[in-house]
Amino acid sequence: MIGANEQAQSQEHINAEARSAMTLQIGDTAPDFEAETTEGRIHFHDWIGNSWAVLFSHPKNFTPVCTTELGYMARLKPEFDRRNVKIIGLSVDPVDQHAKWANDIEETQGFAPNYPMIGDPDLRIAKAWGMLPAAANGNATKRTASDNQTVRNVFIIGPDKKIKLIFVYPMTTGRNFDEVLRVIDSLQLTTKHKVATPVNWKQGEDVIIGFGHRRGRQEAIPARLEGPAPLHSHRAATMSLTGAAAGFDHLFRKQLRAAHRR
Repeated sequence: MIGANEQAQSQEHINAEARSAMTLQIGDTAPDFEAETTEGRIHFHDWIGNSWAVLFSHPKNFTPVCTTELGYMARLKPEFDRRNVKIIGLSVDPVDQHAKWANDIEETQGFAPNYPMIGDPDLRIAKAWGMLPAAANGNATKRTASDNQTVRNVFIIGPDKKIKLIFVYPMTTGRNFDEVLRVIDSLQLTTKHKVATPVNWKQGEDVIIGFGHRRGRQEAIPARLEGPAPLHSHRAATMSLTGAAAGFDHLFRKQLRAAHRR
């Protein structure tokens, strides 16, 4: 007879295998897990709480590109804190080796990781998040960084535990965490207000108003969102807006007529 605990463990194993066979997409619920980190054991969804989160992964400890990235993220952490974003790293090596790596990072980069680092020596989390195939050998000590080269992801997760963005980088190219901050600014703004941000947008610049507005629906548009419409109206919604956005509705319609005459 198989006991209840064995059945539960077997089902969890099946669920993990099924998750690992799927590619995560924007809008999916971030796979939950429990794991040891450099700041103690965590339950991932509980650890996120009501914050945003960035999970970024590494194929092996002491890899040179990842060393620069971990130090830079430590330097940028106050910017993430200001945006209510928690940072967490993952490497396939055990947690006790992360502590040794932290000393090397501080010595070479000037900053040691000031955020938790997950140990994933059995590759369980990397598989569940689609960074490695389910058939990957589960013993990290027998794998090289090249074996794990696909474990070079950045995931942005919202307070609703949904994946908002996925970046995948090759081992030879360092990640751009200033771009991650820029994207977070856009995601947080567009989650709160029915707007979109144009190419290369940075915080405080003009946005596209009209996305998601329904006819007759009233929504207060903050003053800092006011400015010239950055797109022709035939590429943006032209529904009736009210309040601070009323001028944009007129401008959108004027542009639409001009576009039709060309």
